[in-house]
Amino acid sequence: MASLAARATRVTALGRKSMFTTSTASRALNTHATSYTLNTGAKIPALGFGTFQDPDSQEDTVSLALQKGMRLIDTARVYNVEEQVGKGIKKSGIPRKEIFVSTKLWCNDYHPNDVERAVDDSLRDLDTPYVDLLLMHYPCTFKRGPDRFPRDADGRMVAGETTYLDTWKAMEKVTRTGKVKAIGVSNFSRGEISTLINGSSTVPAVHQMEVHPYLQQKGFNEWLQTKGIHVVQFSPLGNMNDFYRQTGWSKEISHMMRVIDQPILKEIGQKYGKSPVQVVLAWGINSGRSVIPKSVVDWQIEENLAAHFELQREDMAQIATLDAKARFNDPSLDYEWRLYSDLEGIDGTMRGKTH
Repeated sequence: MASLAARATRVTALGRKSMFTTSTASRALNTHATSYTLNTGAKIPALGFGTFQDPDSQEDTVSLALQKGMRLIDTARVYNVEEQVGKGIKKSGIPRKEIFVSTKLWCNDYHPNDVERAVDDSLRDLDTPYVDLLLMHYPCTFKRGPDRFPRDADGRMVAGETTYLDTWKAMEKVTRTGKVKAIGVSNFSRGEISTLINGSSTVPAVHQMEVHPYLQQKGFNEWLQTKGIHVVQFSPLGNMNDFYRQTGWSKEISHMMRVIDQPILKEIGQKYGKSPVQVVLAWGINSGRSVIPKSVVDWQIEENLAAHFELQREDMAQIATLDAKARFNDPSLDYEWRLYSDLEGIDGTMRGKTH
């Protein structure tokens, strides 16, 4: 793995200025203040809270995160935590109108006749009349029905009969009901997003995708920006999550040095009095993206909240040298769909079951 890291692309100039408006001295105290404007006109916070895994902890940690200052809560139907997230929102005491709630439609509910019903299911469990953002979780469609991972007798995933474009058009209709304020996608390729743009009347408001110092996808990020599509980074800390080392389709590359153990990040952190985790999150925000780290530990939530600070251009350039084009999230062979087909980091894909 060391040899792969050594081949990381080096970027010597950044060409992008910070998007912060608060002063350096006040940043740590106003971590939730920075937001970005979506192509719908709505504001999305730069720093959010991910809810993947740990269902038993989500009610309390979502509540705590909101009380501490988080205002973006990201979840998904397939995470099986929407009910707990909804309870956490209520427990926090923070008014619903002050919170940006995002959830994701799962692949077995992609049939156009199922989309609004699936949204209603999420709204019921989240105990909210609307979500601020609904994402299509993946471009692949699974057989419709109650089984989220429908498999044949050989254990292979059974595909659905409709396309992601059909699903997208049904999502467009749901926005007219007021149940969904904006729609977007997750884990799409450039070509798949182009299909949506060319085949519908709605440009995705958001693309949620894997971005971290080991997988920077500079060209793709720039292309999305030209289309007015905001990027939300999932797994902003890369292979820190053990899921990528334990899932059935785990890549060998996921066992490389954890992003936050990189000496460069430790050195930059010392310069600002910040941890490597905070530096990585700040790198995403300084790049104009939203980041959604997950944690169920109180002090880690507070650490994440203090990741809102400006990195100097030379430090951003240093982080750029860590780009190893290492994609950790790639269930292509399990889902029977070549995900990320025109993007970086698709080598080394393994066959295995997610669940």
